[in-house]
Amino acid sequence: MKFTRETILKHFLEQEDETAARVAEGIEKNRKADAAVRLLDADGAPLRGLRVRARQTRHAFKHGANLFMLGEFGDAARDALYGERFAEAFNLATLPFYWCDLEPEPGRTRYGVDAPAIYRRPPPDRCLAWCEAHGVEPKAHCLDYPKTTPAWAHGTPEREWALLDAHFADLAARYAARIPMWEVTNELYWEKDFGSSIYYGPEFLQKNFRLAARHFPGNHLVANESTQIWGWNFRGDRGDYFLLLDKALREGARVDAAGLQFHLCFCEPEKYPEEADKLLRPDRIFKVMDTYATLGIPLQVTEVTVPMWDATPEAEALQAETLRRLYEIWFSHGAMEAVIYWNLPDGYGYGAEPGDFTAGENRCRGGLLRHDLSPKPAYDVVRDLFGKTWRTDLTLETDAAGVLRFRGFRGDYELTATLPDGRPFRAPLSLRRSRPDPAAPVPELSAPAPSDGRACGSAPS
Repeated sequence: MKFTRETILKHFLEQEDETAARVAEGIEKNRKADAAVRLLDADGAPLRGLRVRARQTRHAFKHGANLFMLGEFGDAARDALYGERFAEAFNLATLPFYWCDLEPEPGRTRYGVDAPAIYRRPPPDRCLAWCEAHGVEPKAHCLDYPKTTPAWAHGTPEREWALLDAHFADLAARYAARIPMWEVTNELYWEKDFGSSIYYGPEFLQKNFRLAARHFPGNHLVANESTQIWGWNFRGDRGDYFLLLDKALREGARVDAAGLQFHLCFCEPEKYPEEADKLLRPDRIFKVMDTYATLGIPLQVTEVTVPMWDATPEAEALQAETLRRLYEIWFSHGAMEAVIYWNLPDGYGYGAEPGDFTAGENRCRGGLLRHDLSPKPAYDVVRDLFGKTWRTDLTLETDAAGVLRFRGFRGDYELTATLPDGRPFRAPLSLRRSRPDPAAPVPELSAPAPSDGRACGSAPS
């Protein structure tokens, strides 16, 4: 089966100019900021004409994938390669927190690194140790997803809510300080209740977020919903998900971000053009983000899949181009705070047995890596957008007042220079927003005195 670029990217090609203009304007406005810092010598005098390198080390924007195959390959070399590929491309990892897999029996949890294996469900402690060792921010998915509520927790609404309360409390006590971001609810569109007595009960979302806010008061709490939001179920500010979030927020529930999945597609390969026609529409994608931005909370693309229909170079090239165009749009929008790809390697997606294409081939070619973990062009695109295209690395000189000024992508920087006395100078700088008042005093950064024996200073954020 073979599809053409012109068929799949029809709407992108038709809207090329207007999309490119809005993307460029949005990235410049929403993803960059102006930096100004005065560099002083140890005596407090301005360091004039000092050549300084400002190199971005990390994005403020979150870009990630799920970490569901960490340590799951049964082969040390493949496990290590998976980790290397992940850390090279992403600054965020979604960790599996499905209740039925975390606590298959009451009180018998799978938190520890040596927990019994469950396919695509590495234990949280293993994932957290890896994230902390590699500087990748963890995100938990998810607190209450009735599809994965264990059967032993079913019962009356009073019983189910009480057990959820205890489950939230257990997770918060163990992980709230180490995992900043938690998805609270996930996929509220199912037409079956999975045995849950509360799934279609009153104020399911509101009650979950109130419960989460009590147990996770300092964490970022996210709602998550499925792909039809971008297609047939959008309906502007009258769509189901929008109305649900709007009602919850008006009633005082603390929903910190709205998650919007984008799986193109979990479907038969022959339906690929149909799904592309519905979802790959730049004007519609912008309209969805514009509409949900009116809720006044950040947005996340929480799960992304752009599959291939086969493993030909043509299919790989189209997957890469499609992702580049999508990431450009999402990254450019001011309300968007994160984009998270879903399954990193081919052959290990939902609907497939461990590494087996035959259990659902159409669902398993949506990775950024091939089955052998070699990078596809799509992986290179995602890695290089955040690592090169949208990355600031400048060498500049301080002005007559010793002020270093530049405009760069928001995130963390390292400033390096050689001081007039030949000593190396190094300091961190956090660039999150431009100074609201250009007339305000410029933050100052002093070089250490020679007797300090230090080679770095400290910079304001």
